[in-house]
Amino acid sequence: MAKIILTHEVTGLGAAGDVVEVKNGYARNYLLPRGFALTWTRGGEKQVESIKAARAARAHATVEAAQAQAQALSSKKVKLEVKAGESGRLFGTVKPADVAAAVEAAGLGAIDKRNVELPNHIKSVGSYQANVRLHEDVSAVIDLEVVASK
Repeated sequence: MAKIILTHEVTGLGAAGDVVEVKNGYARNYLLPRGFALTWTRGGEKQVESIKAARAARAHATVEAAQAQAQALSSKKVKLEVKAGESGRLFGTVKPADVAAAVEAAGLGAIDKRNVELPNHIKSVGSYQANVRLHEDVSAVIDLEVVASK
């Protein structure tokens, strides 16, 4: 087992700044190369506080504010224009950053792209859903309408 410090939130594992133990292969082959974690050292414990402070600065001030934004996100469909071919296949894929930008452009507030979870790759036009974690206790489901840009 390897002891690591998470630098990003990993679903099912923990939030940024948490110290967790995972299997060696998971840490070595997935978390560390993608920048989701750092190896734990005594000196690394000092980084935990700075990571948690940065996470707190990005978080909503209160649960009520997060719930209000979740209500707004769930009530409106977000339109996302992307380049697509004649058959409706996209040139590329929709990324969490694209979803975050579309939400902000729709006037529903700013969300962090790291908190957007897409269930699977979006590679064609149509209707999809994305999950957004707004607070530790609050998440929202966004209805996405992916359309071809003109």
